[in-house]
Amino acid sequence: MDAFLDAHERPPDRIILDLDATDDPLFGHQEGRFFHGYYRCYCYLPLYVTCGDFVLASKLRTSDRDAASGAVGELARIVERIRSRWPEVAVTVRGDSGFAREELMAWCETHGVDYVLGLAKNSRLVAEIAAELEMVKTQSEESGAAMRRFKDFRYQTRESWSCERRVVGKAEHIPGKSNPRFVVTSLSAEEIDARTLYEDVYCARGEMENRIKEQMELFADRTSTATMRANQLRLWFSALAYVLMNEVRRVGLVGTKMDQAQCSTIRTRLLKIGALVRVSVRRVLVSLSSAFPLQDLFAAALRNIRAAYPMRC
Repeated sequence: MDAFLDAHERPPDRIILDLDATDDPLFGHQEGRFFHGYYRCYCYLPLYVTCGDFVLASKLRTSDRDAASGAVGELARIVERIRSRWPEVAVTVRGDSGFAREELMAWCETHGVDYVLGLAKNSRLVAEIAAELEMVKTQSEESGAAMRRFKDFRYQTRESWSCERRVVGKAEHIPGKSNPRFVVTSLSAEEIDARTLYEDVYCARGEMENRIKEQMELFADRTSTATMRANQLRLWFSALAYVLMNEVRRVGLVGTKMDQAQCSTIRTRLLKIGALVRVSVRRVLVSLSSAFPLQDLFAAALRNIRAAYPMRC
């Protein structure tokens, strides 16, 4: 969290917090193992909260629960830390349909946090955009290309929601089938139109998948100990490794050919190299091979890190 806050020289206008859950397959009899029907395996269901390239939370959970379980507690902690540094910053929570839950949306509304969440389709939602679906179907069949339109409307579930909320429906027809999608949001139509909300804000959440992929590359799936507490510690170790690797990428490799490299690439090409280590009374000397092909890049990264953290190197 401190790395995220310290990375900004001035407060951003808006921060988007991405929520997502992923499967962590289990192959033993660890505490809390449960068979998940969607993933078709025994697994844990860790929750991640990210902001851009920064991982702010990694919470290990059993998989016999809703995807949004525990999300409010993590958000409350993170938002409190953010606002203690930047009291006026706008915060938006973004997630897929697994997080469109009354508890989470009500908490956001109570605490002045916006949300943009996917909404699972049902017959009532599809009926709301029936005319638009028919229109894009005709256009798609005539042109042979995918066509889409958007509709803004108010919607409330029959039982689970406490009030009406703004929903954006995407009526899309791709060759061979219709593809309706829905998003629920606290942002008003005056703040952002339907197309921009869906295409530019909601769809950008796909970038979070790369953060989860990088967690797996840094061994977040090594949860093979017997207890949940020990496996949570392992998950935190992986998240901490990512924080350090992300700082190497953000600070050390800025302006180089590897400034957009994934953590696995940085690890295998820049760090996982042979070296001779000599330990004396006063120092530890690490000698790298003079034949190392990326030694100039390694030296540049070290200079950048020392310049950014002069008191820590």
